[in-house]
Amino acid sequence: MLTARAENHIRGVDDLADTIARLQAYEQADADVLFAPGLRTIEQIRMVVEAMERPVNVLMLPGCPPVSQLAEVGVARVSVGGAFAFAALAAVVEAARELREDGTAGYLELTTAGAQAALTAL
Repeated sequence: MLTARAENHIRGVDDLADTIARLQAYEQADADVLFAPGLRTIEQIRMVVEAMERPVNVLMLPGCPPVSQLAEVGVARVSVGGAFAFAALAAVVEAARELREDGTAGYLELTTAGAQAALTAL
């Protein structure tokens, strides 16, 4: 599967018409999925989806509409980038900070839920 990216909006180029033109060119070149990371408003996303015949992927960023709204306008796939890994890393950093600065282990309360999640994911 080939996912084609038009990175205008994560590169500081807020030009939706150019983004759509690039995605349409990728579509004509037989890309399977079209991706314009950095779109944040439901209006922008709707315009992109309506301009395409192939599935559109959206990157979940702060301020992005919820998945239910993305689905309503026809988004086929939602990506999170490295967000899950960074969220996990933030928990590790907070646990280390607590142990180092407070000398406590309140973070251990989360280990049961984490261990259960790991075991049920298998």
